[in-house]
Amino acid sequence: MKITPASMTFTLFMTCVIFGFSPAGWADKADREKTNVSDSTEQKQREGQEIFRFDTFGNEQLWTDVLRLHEAIATVDPATALAVGLKVDVDALPKELAAALQAGQVDLKKPEVTVELLRLNAVVGVKGNVDELGRLATIGVTCALCHSSVDDSLAPGIGKRLDGWANIDLNVGAIIALSPVLDDATKAEFNTWGPGKYDPVRHYFNGANIIPLNSPSQPVVIPSIYGLKGVGFETYTADGPISYWNSYVGIGQMGGKGTFTDPRTGLTIEQTPDLVTPKLPALYEYQLILKTPKAEAGSFDRAAAQRGKHLFRNKASCDTCHQPPHFTDVVRSPNQQEPFLHDPAEVGADPTYANKSATKKYRTTPLRGLQKHPPYFHDGSAADLLAVVNHYDKHFGLSLTEEEKADLVEYLKSI
Repeated sequence: MKITPASMTFTLFMTCVIFGFSPAGWADKADREKTNVSDSTEQKQREGQEIFRFDTFGNEQLWTDVLRLHEAIATVDPATALAVGLKVDVDALPKELAAALQAGQVDLKKPEVTVELLRLNAVVGVKGNVDELGRLATIGVTCALCHSSVDDSLAPGIGKRLDGWANIDLNVGAIIALSPVLDDATKAEFNTWGPGKYDPVRHYFNGANIIPLNSPSQPVVIPSIYGLKGVGFETYTADGPISYWNSYVGIGQMGGKGTFTDPRTGLTIEQTPDLVTPKLPALYEYQLILKTPKAEAGSFDRAAAQRGKHLFRNKASCDTCHQPPHFTDVVRSPNQQEPFLHDPAEVGADPTYANKSATKKYRTTPLRGLQKHPPYFHDGSAADLLAVVNHYDKHFGLSLTEEEKADLVEYLKSI
């Protein structure tokens, strides 16, 4: 689709008071004493939240200077932006604008409204700089783009932030394909990814150019990142712990300025000043406090879930690998510095993605908030939890009845 410049004459609510960032409620003094959270740790968590939500690590060098996406996004209306999975933080909106949106009084077909939402810093995970003439001058992205959603409390795609929730609606490939500098073949490849998926090993950015890595592209499901405390080796192939992946993605994928190296893959990126590495400790502390959402009342059959729990631990033997309390065996190795992994054939998984990784294997997925982030498996090949159960029933010859499969699904929904 050809992108053409749009008129920038319309300005919405420019004279409204801009509501600043207000962190979500933190534990009061009694709660802090109860949980032994020190003031310094809490401060680091606050810093981590700010980094997670709003820090681009200088990646405007990729999204603006190289991809020139600010030119394309300035022509995209909010309805289209919501359709490709971008979310709007209702807490960043002036009350007048929020009320107008709720009343249907804002024209969501006007690209100028998108620019105004960016000026208000209200688009989750996207940070735009709007100049004094109302033009979108730069664009960058933050961790929240892929790993936050909203609760839809005002309208679909508009609500309060849900940090750590995978944005399963986000079509990253379609957004990147808006770039006016990419050739048609590259755009076509990005457009095959679809909502909720991203290929982190297809290309990397070295600070100046986008470099091909592995072909063909095989996108994986964007993961939720809540409930990570105590899990260990948090990625699909367990290439490294949280901060390893934050560094790789922040620099090599998001395009932030920094230095990353992994001798196992031969990848080295060096940029100064390093705007990523010094922020990894605070980002890590914030990610560790993102709690797994509890299964909502009425979202599963409790009696069936109890039967499913018994099957999980006995006939199906799921807990052989999905060991409590985190439902993974990745830290079962005697050497805690090395992950315990599985060959793709062992679990009936497609080896393509693993073969592109440093480990060539997969870790057992920790089961957390499963209802909130379909599809399942690293490649999204299981559309729902019944498909997951069917896969393992066939692969391991479990001979589960249809009733037993249904009970297992109810248990998985309850986790």
